[in-house]
Amino acid sequence: MKVAISTDSGTVSAHFGRCPSYTLLDIENGVIVNRTEINNPGHATGTIPQFMSQNGVNVMIAGGMGWRAQEFFKQYGIDVILGATGRIDDVIQKIKDGTLEGGESLCSPGGGKGYGIAKEDGHSHE
Repeated sequence: MKVAISTDSGTVSAHFGRCPSYTLLDIENGVIVNRTEINNPGHATGTIPQFMSQNGVNVMIAGGMGWRAQEFFKQYGIDVILGATGRIDDVIQKIKDGTLEGGESLCSPGGGKGYGIAKEDGHSHE
């Protein structure tokens, strides 16, 4: 299984599409066998779900995400866990312990502005 976590300065980013990077975890038999951090490839409608699918991601963890992006991830068969907060290492420990719980999205439309290139109308459309 491969997990991606929206990452901003060692913590879970509140908006998956506007974060500077993603922490990727390869998990085999409950053990993390590889951990890498990759730069955000750029935020445009549907590109990040496609990018994650191409990289074999099965689960996307973020603080928040718009409904359209959630639908794109669903189309690629990628599960989404929202409402995550805190340090990446703490989230990883919860994954290992099996105690990570999802919650409500922490962002609202346009809430990701400032973490990347905003759309012409100033809103995030994912």
